[in-house]
Amino acid sequence: MIITISIVLILTSALMVLLVLLHKGKGGGLSDLFGGGISSSLGGSSVVERNLDRFTIGTGVIWFASIIALGLLLKHGHHG
Repeated sequence: MIITISIVLILTSALMVLLVLLHKGKGGGLSDLFGGGISSSLGGSSVVERNLDRFTIGTGVIWFASIIALGLLLKHGHHG
């Protein structure tokens, strides 16, 4: 169980880094390199940006839950 949660944690951590880098910051971000500057210059937040936000929040919740679960498992000494 600990190994499974650790793998989920590693995968979601890497995904979080990528998703945060894809977000458009105030000064432009890496999303500009992938054509993100075109959609955001039209004003408002695009559908792609809103979906990216939802996906990032979802990944963050899974990431946070896996940290809590791993912490509880390690604290109570369950191995496996």
